[in-house]
Amino acid sequence: MRPRGPRTPESYQPRKPGQPGKTGWKRKPERGRSPRGAETRAGDGAVVLYGWHTVKAALENPARRIRRLFATENAARRLAEDGLALDVFAPGVETELVRPDAIAHRLGPDAVHNGLLAEADPLPSPELDELEPAGIVLVLDQITDPHNVGAILRTAAGFAVAAVVTTARHSPEATGVLAKSASGALEYVPIVTVQNLARALELLRERGYLLVGLDSTGDIDLGKAPLRAPLALVLGAEGKGLRQLTRATCDRVARLDLPGRIKSLNVSNAAALALYIASKRAS
Repeated sequence: MRPRGPRTPESYQPRKPGQPGKTGWKRKPERGRSPRGAETRAGDGAVVLYGWHTVKAALENPARRIRRLFATENAARRLAEDGLALDVFAPGVETELVRPDAIAHRLGPDAVHNGLLAEADPLPSPELDELEPAGIVLVLDQITDPHNVGAILRTAAGFAVAAVVTTARHSPEATGVLAKSASGALEYVPIVTVQNLARALELLRERGYLLVGLDSTGDIDLGKAPLRAPLALVLGAEGKGLRQLTRATCDRVARLDLPGRIKSLNVSNAAALALYIASKRAS
């Protein structure tokens, strides 16, 4: 298995040009395609990636195999200006130069695609025991909204989170809306998928992690809680919060004390605030 992260954009090594047999750009008829929701897979196990930052980061990630790429003339020109001339940079990838409405037809009218859409292989999911017991990991307890999970991944990349742990069930796939909301972070932060979250938390504890759940009814403010690395911050779904077994498995449950009239945050905003506090205090 090839590792996929964590890595920063500065540490990227561009995908090396392949052997002879480049496909270059192809123009194909743009009508007659059947609509496909951005949340779905593209078929044969492929995932859908769209948007400038999402697709560009995928193209720059040597661990990501791109199957097909659709780009408008403006997007292709912009990629070339950024050093990603695709007939050289992505040899062997089936590429099509299309009009913007052809991409919109594949995704739906509300998707902001910036002239880029890719169908790609999913990235490999590392095993929990492959993680180096250091730094911070985020654990998501059945957070199902792809916008929230994507935003959490984007924040995780910003704070150099070592991995995001999520469940195989009751979690969105790393495709479509989630990938767009992550704005390229799928290529930077490993996602560890587990079958049983409570057992995964126990394994993290055995590997030295401090398990801190976040809940509005927590017994201590996170800003005052004793924190150390390696640290696992556990986030529950909006509305439901942490499940009972998840909460019981944590070493402690903390809250985020807010000075204003509203005392709770969207889960992705809560993740950002918690990571800011933890990154300053866990060492």
